[in-house]
Amino acid sequence: MNWKTEWKPLFWIITIFAACFFLPVEAPRVQNAIIESLYLVKWYAQEHVLLCLIPAFFIAGAVAVFVSQAAVMKYLGPKANKLLAYGVASVSGTILAVCSCTILPLFAGIYKMGAGLGPACAFLYSGPAINILAIVLTARILGPEMGIARAVGAVIFAVVIGLAMHFFFRHEEAEKAAVAPVMCNDDDGRPLWQTAFYFASMVGILVFANWGKTDDPTGFWHTIYISKWWITSGFSIALAIMLATWFKLGLLRIVLAGLPAVLMAVIQPQHPALAFTFGVIGLSILSNLKSTRDGEMGEWFNESWDFAKKILPLLLIGVLIAGVLLGRPGHEGLIPSEWVASLVGGNSLFANMFASVFGAFMYFATLTEVPILQGLMGAGMGKGPALALLLAGPALSLPNMLVIRSVMGTKKTVVFVLLVMTMATISGLIYGAIF
Repeated sequence: MNWKTEWKPLFWIITIFAACFFLPVEAPRVQNAIIESLYLVKWYAQEHVLLCLIPAFFIAGAVAVFVSQAAVMKYLGPKANKLLAYGVASVSGTILAVCSCTILPLFAGIYKMGAGLGPACAFLYSGPAINILAIVLTARILGPEMGIARAVGAVIFAVVIGLAMHFFFRHEEAEKAAVAPVMCNDDDGRPLWQTAFYFASMVGILVFANWGKTDDPTGFWHTIYISKWWITSGFSIALAIMLATWFKLGLLRIVLAGLPAVLMAVIQPQHPALAFTFGVIGLSILSNLKSTRDGEMGEWFNESWDFAKKILPLLLIGVLIAGVLLGRPGHEGLIPSEWVASLVGGNSLFANMFASVFGAFMYFATLTEVPILQGLMGAGMGKGPALALLLAGPALSLPNMLVIRSVMGTKKTVVFVLLVMTMATISGLIYGAIF
């Protein structure tokens, strides 16, 4: 046996065995943490896998199939105009306004297609961080100055983090640009406006199916919330029409595939996720019919499935680990919530740094960070650490980090996470000193 190569496996075997051997399962806090992890993963599966991740997988697969590599290289590639590349990345994230896990298939899709590391990371940060509704909710509940600081900080972060990632790995990016093939304009026979409408319909389904409820029972945002499934249905019908006409699937096939979803919407209107699920099943079956399996539709499904099987297991494992350590929002895991509240008071360097690290590892669903932060501030959290958590928390999470590592490697992931934490800490110190 060659011990030089086998000591690492031996070390991990001994470590895991020791952890299992001495696991204090009889301790109430450990038992509660395990239960909390199961509750969290159940909630995640119910609230995010069907409505968030599956549409994101389909969009990522569509990017791989229907968006030419030439277009990705032109607007987001290593040789692209920096102002254009970072502008497109930031705007794209703003339009999507998704959580830190839902952005991952889309990030993996454009990175796989050849997007530069800097623009891809700007997109990765901007999607969950620059959420218009969350910023408005922050301003209304935590004060206008906090909302403005979050908006300005998130926009600056997206660009600065992207530029910093490009700078730190500039030699690799230069090599990537050097070997990148010279692309001609790919013409698949479909006008650009058709592709744009096709993606707009899928993004519309993703955004409005996950539109969050606000505390205010009146107003524009609440009106959208109570109408969200009608709006989602409208985008779904538009997608169906496009598939029937532009993708030549035929109206009869589309009607038959969508009929179960329509019936579920009529029979169980109080459970719209059921209709949504049947719609996804219908789309998947359409993609795998014998006549479509070898065409664009089959390739679309294959790419989407490839993203799903690579990303979803890592996310669920990450959610379980996060649940054990931190629990669900409003519930405790192994780490007591009073510890967190006591460590983020004032505006010290440690308080801001701890808030950044805590926010980066905890999982926040879209909009949940605001009421959580409201509770922490009521328990004595300083304004500076609050902003630090707002800038680091929604954009990162432990499940998110596991998937990022599988896409761009350990070194780049560590640098990306450290950049987010560092900038969040600095922003919190500055904000806390001013306010």
